[in-house]
Amino acid sequence: MISIGIDAGAATTKAVVLRENEIAGYVIIPTGFDFRKAGEKAFEEVLSNCSIGESEAGKIIATGYGRSSIGFADKTISEITAHARGVGYLIPAAHTIIDIGGQDSKVISTENGKVVDFLMNDRCAAGTGKFLEYTAKALEISLNQLGTLALVSKNPAKISSMCTVFAESEVISLRAQKTKKEDIAAGLIESIILRTTAMVKKLGMKP
Repeated sequence: MISIGIDAGAATTKAVVLRENEIAGYVIIPTGFDFRKAGEKAFEEVLSNCSIGESEAGKIIATGYGRSSIGFADKTISEITAHARGVGYLIPAAHTIIDIGGQDSKVISTENGKVVDFLMNDRCAAGTGKFLEYTAKALEISLNQLGTLALVSKNPAKISSMCTVFAESEVISLRAQKTKKEDIAAGLIESIILRTTAMVKKLGMKP
């Protein structure tokens, strides 16, 4: 049996083919500004990569921020539910999930593949993938370089703003003060870690 999963995320859209519960292939593409088009493109690409015709596809399940735009899906579920089921299947011993998404960050408590409780940050909060994307641009580096650059920091800068727009302004101000790029990068990542850790503590960490 062949099943298709589509995750219409705020930053990227993912599509995966499951054949007899084994991953046969997947694609990850930028979402852009149209969830429907991104979903259709990811669907077509993953079928092509796996040499599967549309008629061979069984159930199609959509999740993610833009899941309601995937009109050809047989069913939609929230990304929180999808996380719980996926981790419950792949890593049954795990009971706490941290998701740093493009649009928001979540901490999810699970039991036997089901959601027990969860916390989500504010959309404006400086703790998401988009936050890192915007601030990487302010540093004039690629998103992929951010983590590597942060690792060489000796003195992480303090990023206090809770809003992405203000945090970006803070980065520009730090650059004007000649703060090293690696220290700003480390400060950005540290700020996300601190905010995420606070969410985990509030929800309650489960091993």
